Amino acid sequence: MRSHPGGKEHTLRMLELAELPEGASVLDMGAGAGEALKLLRSMGFEAEGIDLKPRSTLVRRGDFLHTGFPDESFNAVLSQCAFFVSGDQSGAVREAYRLLRKGGKLLLSDVFFTDPQDMLRNAGFTVIYSEDMTGLWREYYLETLWRDDALCCGIPKGKSSYHFLIGRKD
Repeated sequence: MRSHPGGKEHTLRMLELAELPEGASVLDMGAGAGEALKLLRSMGFEAEGIDLKPRSTLVRRGDFLHTGFPDESFNAVLSQCAFFVSGDQSGAVREAYRLLRKGGKLLLSDVFFTDPQDMLRNAGFTVIYSEDMTGLWREYYLETLWRDDALCCGIPKGKSSYHFLIGRKD
């Protein structure tokens, strides 16, 4: 899993900190090639994945701003290095909120140009974990540029940061 900073270890850490119940339904928004989707399913989660440009038959084409799923469809939404590319990060966070059941969790790591905690709070989430991972993102991004494999996050302009957050819908 090299499609986002921290890879598989980062995904596992997000899942551990989120303390999702066994068999929870999880939507991976920005599932790409389906790596996290495979991991989630292997751990016993009911997982679905969408992406603007799916790179696997496991992943359905889907718009992060209008997923088409009914309200409160999932226990968790996972998104790693994907909401930024939607062009409306706040809109993607609001869509994740709509999709979550009460007590559901958003597991989000992404590039931000504004305060990510404010973004989650403005959408209605309680932020239960936040970590600035800008250093890791810079390392990852330079490595992907060096490999000519920069699939993640586009090429941002201006001062940015990379954060890992878990929000809960109360």
